[in-house]
Amino acid sequence: MADISQRLQDEVLAALNESRPLKIVGGGSKQFMGRPVEGTELNVGEHTGIVQYQPVELVMTARAGTPLKELEAALAENNQMLAFEPPYFSDQATIGGTLACNQSGPGRPWTGSVRDHVLGVRLINGRGEHLRFGGQVMKNVAGYDVSRLQAGALGTLGLITEVSLKVMPKPAATVTLVQDMALDEVIPYMNARAAEPKPLTAACWLDDRLYLRLSGARSAVDATAAQWQGEQYEDAEAFWAGLRDQKLDFFNDDKPLWRFSVNSTAPNPGLDGDWLVDWGGAQRWYQGDGELAHMEELAARAGGQVSLFRGGDRSGEVMQSQPAALKAIQQRLKRSFDPEAIFNPGRLYTWM
Repeated sequence: MADISQRLQDEVLAALNESRPLKIVGGGSKQFMGRPVEGTELNVGEHTGIVQYQPVELVMTARAGTPLKELEAALAENNQMLAFEPPYFSDQATIGGTLACNQSGPGRPWTGSVRDHVLGVRLINGRGEHLRFGGQVMKNVAGYDVSRLQAGALGTLGLITEVSLKVMPKPAATVTLVQDMALDEVIPYMNARAAEPKPLTAACWLDDRLYLRLSGARSAVDATAAQWQGEQYEDAEAFWAGLRDQKLDFFNDDKPLWRFSVNSTAPNPGLDGDWLVDWGGAQRWYQGDGELAHMEELAARAGGQVSLFRGGDRSGEVMQSQPAALKAIQQRLKRSFDPEAIFNPGRLYTWM
């Protein structure tokens, strides 16, 4: 573990003085996300270590370059976990990059996103100031929204150096039920199950099979498994990890990968091709060619948004277009945090 915050701050100040853009890199596992960035590489990967961990208080603070596997190993010793199930696109995945890219796993609708679990951050802004927002306790509210603003900003609002998170106990029991089901049947079925007061923590459809994960007290899990249809899936842990990390065969394709974030009850967008439905219907992955404008029309009909998550033409916009009012707010935030636009210019949008 190492604290290189002073060195990072010096590098930011030098770039600011030279009007030189910076490309932020941690573990490098999520460089495929967003648009390509031209700039001097600013490596946060050496800024590592758990700063504070209080198992009784369910709070952990770590430097941004700390690998996720290191955090989860420490948590496992106390039978605790990161409930938002951060994806491991590689073993080098870090907590700072996970927050910056707003990445959460299969349980997101039930256990919350990384954004929901953030208590506070430290970051270096575009003026070279090392600032602290939020805190290290669950009841802290000061600066809380500023901490959450970093979720999904892709490093355009500053260099995250430290993250404080709430952690959770691992469930006492977990069971996955699987059954055959067609795509046109699965959306209403998933939503009906999600509406029941049962310990559902993940719902995914792939290749005409529905996977439902139950987690919680042993009595509640066993009772629900006995009531609901489906066979218990023996290789469940590997399946959910493969879904979380995008290592399933579905993701091993050279076609562009689109992410639809939509109303969970909406019919599936009218596109022929390969689909994966996650988050009980709220997140839908599509493999295939397409134009962003057309995809946005389909997403709007389903009450949501879309992004070109991986692959395809990344020279133009890859994120959902923003209304003028929201675009103006985002640009004001950018000027406030990074007035000279030195951090990851253009990675989120061409105008950021």
